[in-house]
Amino acid sequence: MAVIGFEWIIVAVIIIALLLWGPKKLPELARSVGLARKEFEKAQREAETFVKPIGTGTTSAEDALLKTAKELGITTEGKTKDEISQEIVERAKETKEQKK
Repeated sequence: MAVIGFEWIIVAVIIIALLLWGPKKLPELARSVGLARKEFEKAQREAETFVKPIGTGTTSAEDALLKTAKELGITTEGKTKDEISQEIVERAKETKEQKK
């Protein structure tokens, strides 16, 4: 079985690593890379718990925004959150001016 294509790159990287760091440093280097990857994945999981990807449902802030818009009689279909927020602010300003 011949080594072709991408496999040559892997072999070359291993040989260069052996030449640069030596056989005694490679396990330490691999361990460091593994720990860094583990920390990165942990941080990524923690970030995903705070931020929901688009299309996976609504958050409580979005629910409150939609509820407020509905109470004020603002249609929300086809509008972005920013557009809905702007309409709520405008409606609040109008209400405040009417009370004066």
